[in-house]
Amino acid sequence: MTAALIEQWRAHLTRDRRRSEHTVRAYTMTAQRLCTFLSTQRSAPVDCFAVTQGEMRAYLTARRAQGIGNASAARELSAIRGFLAFAGGEGAMPRLKAPRVKKGVPRPISPDEVIALAEDVAEQAKLPWIAARDWAILMLLYGAGLRIGEALGLTADHLPIGDVIAVTGKRAKTRMVPILPQVKAAVEDYLALSPYPPRSGEELFRGARGAPLDAALVRRAVQLARGRLGLGERTTPHALRHSFASHLLARGADLRSLQELLGHASLSSTQIYTAVDTAHLLDVYRNAHPRG
Repeated sequence: MTAALIEQWRAHLTRDRRRSEHTVRAYTMTAQRLCTFLSTQRSAPVDCFAVTQGEMRAYLTARRAQGIGNASAARELSAIRGFLAFAGGEGAMPRLKAPRVKKGVPRPISPDEVIALAEDVAEQAKLPWIAARDWAILMLLYGAGLRIGEALGLTADHLPIGDVIAVTGKRAKTRMVPILPQVKAAVEDYLALSPYPPRSGEELFRGARGAPLDAALVRRAVQLARGRLGLGERTTPHALRHSFASHLLARGADLRSLQELLGHASLSSTQIYTAVDTAHLLDVYRNAHPRG
């Protein structure tokens, strides 16, 4: 019964809701995890049509113990709401507030939160190609450290996407930016689905009617997603670039290299990222300085 229900859920997401392959996989796995958890909590056969508030709290507590963050917990709760509504109709999901991240804390977005944010934005898209477009843009911001204007400024002349692309930033300054395989794949998936074939000199990312995509639409989509996930107001498209820099620094990147990747004219602009990982920098200082 449970396996058949989950398969019906998968088909519903794919056929009726037209969700992306990534979203279908994530939502199906969430449903499977929930049913597996319930089977360990009950002596009777699992009935996913009826889940109590206590069971939901216990499930989320178990998931948090496995290491998922607030954003992923909120997104998982959203997936469960959809699954239970599909299985048992409206009212099948007990009332439960989504976990929230404290607002106003100056910190980069964690990788867990970035993926949850990008998934949520893509899921809200009305068409698969728009979902792929939004996913690709957010991956360029976080995975390549591009400014939103730089991402939307990419044209057909950048194709085919290679391991490195030339990006024109502020003051018309061009820099070479490495492209991760995952980011490259996201852009290629979008191009394969887009109804607007790329033409020389024209922007890659298009709006629903074919015009160049407006950055305000991306900002609005991120704003709505952060509200649904309980993320702070500082979670903006530019914050993904900030997180790209902060996470590279935490993994040992030097400031000069980071300056080149980000396209900063001055090193002082790059140094703002040192504040987010002071502990790591102190370790570097102690190991490198002769009197550390």
